[in-house]
Amino acid sequence: MVKKKIILTGGAGFIGSCFLWKLNREGIYDIIVVDDLGSDAKWVNLRGKRFMDYVHKNDLPGLLESGKLDGIGTIVHLGACSSTILTDAAYYLKNNYEYSRRLAEWAFAHSAKFIYASSAATYGAGESGYGDEEERLPCLKPLNIYGYSKHLFDLWLLRNGCFRKATGFKFFNVFGPNEYHKAEMMSLVCRNFKEAAAGRPIRLFKSHNPAYQDGGQKRDFVYVKDAVEVMYYFFRERRKSGIFNLGTGAARSWNELARAVFAAAGQAAKIEYIDMPENIRPGYQYFTQADISKLRNAGCDHEFASLEESVKDYASYLGKEEYL
Repeated sequence: MVKKKIILTGGAGFIGSCFLWKLNREGIYDIIVVDDLGSDAKWVNLRGKRFMDYVHKNDLPGLLESGKLDGIGTIVHLGACSSTILTDAAYYLKNNYEYSRRLAEWAFAHSAKFIYASSAATYGAGESGYGDEEERLPCLKPLNIYGYSKHLFDLWLLRNGCFRKATGFKFFNVFGPNEYHKAEMMSLVCRNFKEAAAGRPIRLFKSHNPAYQDGGQKRDFVYVKDAVEVMYYFFRERRKSGIFNLGTGAARSWNELARAVFAAAGQAAKIEYIDMPENIRPGYQYFTQADISKLRNAGCDHEFASLEESVKDYASYLGKEEYL
């Protein structure tokens, strides 16, 4: 049992609220949720969950640095701007790099465990592969400013020898309950389940890369229930640190994902292909697949559900818009 308080940033967001659910299931409630609810519907993700306090994200660094929050044993930093289509570089760097560095510096100075979210977007087009060894980080070339802002923080930790004190996760394509508020960043499953259940087609991007057929672009899709199990393993194993890929290790195509949605909805597959918007073509990843050998070597032997099993389970929530 973790006896000290936990700060959970992004605690009302998608992965954050699911990790809060996991902590509660393990009997852990001494949690300070940090987020910016604003007018966002993600507040619903907090219903039915137990935590000791809520703090606005803008107030957290000052509260920590002034000593007004005590007894903090762990910071789980999942809060970030996760959109891959915004173009305000300064906003990304302020929220995803500077804010993260500030929290990490406090955690290291106060011997608190620091767990944070990186991203598979840091791998760019995958020219350097998808291995998560720390020495490979300087070789990576993200394709968009979101990926770069995450990469910049990874590099800061590397330069300062901090991976012995921090645990980072390069999340691949996570989907599952509690993502209903994410608008254009919702998964294909969330956006299209009701359409598929009504027998209407799912539209996928055409390929603008001759190596891939339309809808044949591949991603490492990982169910959020699996993601939080891996996170909890490292939360519990406090001496294990470093940066780790968090994916299944098995890339699947968008066509396969769409067919799994139709199967879960009890309908025959109907897929149409549309042109990819020109503004996202330069930063589009045609293939991602986590190398999870480092994860396994760290002793995490969690068995990931198959894509079809995951979509079927998610469908039981989507039909009623239920939450974890």
